[in-house]
Amino acid sequence: MIQLQSNCSPLLDQLAHYFRHISITPTTVDIRVIAIDCPNPVLAYRFQDWPREAGKKGRKDVFYDLEGGRLIGKFRTGMVFLQSATHRIVAGPCLTNSNQVINFINNQHMNWLQQQHWLICHAAGVVYNNKAYAIAAFSGGGKSTFMLCLMDNENIHFLSNDRLFIRDKNGVEAEGIAKLPRINPGTIVTNPRLQGLISQKSREQLLKLPRQQLWDLEQKYDIDIESIYGQGRIANAKPLEAFIVLNWQHNSQQDCQVTEVELNERRDLLAPIMKSSGSFYQDQTGHFLTQNRALNEQNYLSILAKVKTYEVSGKVDFAALQSYFHQYITEAK
Repeated sequence: MIQLQSNCSPLLDQLAHYFRHISITPTTVDIRVIAIDCPNPVLAYRFQDWPREAGKKGRKDVFYDLEGGRLIGKFRTGMVFLQSATHRIVAGPCLTNSNQVINFINNQHMNWLQQQHWLICHAAGVVYNNKAYAIAAFSGGGKSTFMLCLMDNENIHFLSNDRLFIRDKNGVEAEGIAKLPRINPGTIVTNPRLQGLISQKSREQLLKLPRQQLWDLEQKYDIDIESIYGQGRIANAKPLEAFIVLNWQHNSQQDCQVTEVELNERRDLLAPIMKSSGSFYQDQTGHFLTQNRALNEQNYLSILAKVKTYEVSGKVDFAALQSYFHQYITEAK
């Protein structure tokens, strides 16, 4: 059970609405997160840069290790976080940067999942007929766009947008976290259900951009799943049926093609699936992740060998892939 305390009532109200689909009255508190809304703290520590993942540019996180804890700073916003086994505190303009407070709360759940032997994946996930389907993609590949296309089917439920956890316990399971999708304009302009998030004028201007430029445009919009898709459309852990890896290209001249593959023979497809636990991760012994810790491919292979994996290649065609998903992947035996 995670409890949030803050000196900012509007922040508490905003986050109560955000987490409303899982909020309960606590009987016991396992983790307490304290959010202090204030000017950016100025700390006299020699922070180091946390390395960005492949394909990501610019500075994002900085950190400084204390005895038994770690300070993490956000380079763009100046927000500062204290992570330890006993204290979870965020300080700075929390109301202005409420998304980073949401992420910090979710980091506590992510830590707990990994301490319970769940493996983190950089993937979206949906649930259909009580089975989970994971979607990974190379950078800019459209995993969120495809996931939201699938959500147009009222029998499909949202599981995760960007962080999916898997484990092998009497069969492979998949679990998400309470993080709603944050999408870019390229996803909005092509999905009729989402077009109300921007003005008609903005949509027309965006559609004039070259396809690749539109797809690469970074400007985040939050998607409230229950407001847009209906109540009860967020799922919890389910058996993992298949992993879909989007390896298609906007400039390809080939038709969209879906091929079942063996990951042991296509280890290149592990790159978009594997995910670092990040600067906030602290294991059960209190140790933090180090900057240069390599991801263990075998951990992923041993679990994913037990589920079907599909590679999507050729040109980007969401309608064709959506049709294939319903006709073949969900019916595969």
